[in-house]
Amino acid sequence: MNVLVTGGAGFIGSHLIERLLNESQHKIVCLDNFNDYYDPRLKRENVADFAGNSRVTLIEESFCNPGAMLDLFKQHSFDQVIHLGAYAGVRPSVQNPLIYQENNVRGTLVLLEAARAYPVERFVFSSSSTVYGRGAAVPFNEDQPLGVPMSPYGATKRAAEILGLIYRDLHGVPFVSVRPFSVYGPRLRPDLAMTIFTAAIATGKTLPLFGDGSIRRDFTHVQDICDGILAAMTAENVVGEMINLGHSEPIEVRRLIALIEESVGRPANIQRLPETPGDMPVTFADLSKAKRLLGYQPKFPITEGVKEFVAWWKQTYGASAP
Repeated sequence: MNVLVTGGAGFIGSHLIERLLNESQHKIVCLDNFNDYYDPRLKRENVADFAGNSRVTLIEESFCNPGAMLDLFKQHSFDQVIHLGAYAGVRPSVQNPLIYQENNVRGTLVLLEAARAYPVERFVFSSSSTVYGRGAAVPFNEDQPLGVPMSPYGATKRAAEILGLIYRDLHGVPFVSVRPFSVYGPRLRPDLAMTIFTAAIATGKTLPLFGDGSIRRDFTHVQDICDGILAAMTAENVVGEMINLGHSEPIEVRRLIALIEESVGRPANIQRLPETPGDMPVTFADLSKAKRLLGYQPKFPITEGVKEFVAWWKQTYGASAP
């Protein structure tokens, strides 16, 4: 089986490719443009362990390039597409929405067109919990009203989902969307809260906290997310579905800070800042559908996950923290 993983050099993508190599005999194309949203060297480090594997082809290209994607699909005859690549982040999308529309909406459309021209057995799209917005009932259920997304990022992910459903209906593209919730784990992006908090606490620097820390997030370990994506690749009766991948046990951000303090062994020097627009007060996944359709069951409690993450951070950065 030939599998395309977009954003394969990223945080989730690199973990997923490792799982595919360990748990299958698939041939994998890792597609990434190594952009500078964060330090491209980190992405190259993410792929270093499998870049030379004979079953992995590393392609440095943008999935927003229609000609390149048509050529890629024609050359490799993909059976599966796992579309993880995107511009991520709520706050940056408020400041620079156009690049999110270009990559997350138009880029997904380019890939759907390629899958239309060169049909695949499954097109798994990585959406986001941010598609749930103002007015969505808690916990978030995929088949209830979503509310209005609170950021351009959430809006672009929802727009991409709708395009996928249209291509399923019009052209038979076997599209399924998974909605990850607050993913964390080793190799986490440097712009995300757990990395920022750990770096600040470990080095004694100021920790920026937006609001009073009472917002709650459904933190989910990257290996649990990979479990859900791998299941979505082959599960029956999931085409056309939107499926949450979370932990379903949201915690307050200030509780996360306390867990990191405990693992690091020193208190945080907190700088309180105003709340920022676009932040949801809570994310909370209803996992009923994921359990029913994917057999999904998260395994990593946040207490153990934070310990693992802090240990990884110390080993990776130590005194040379970025």
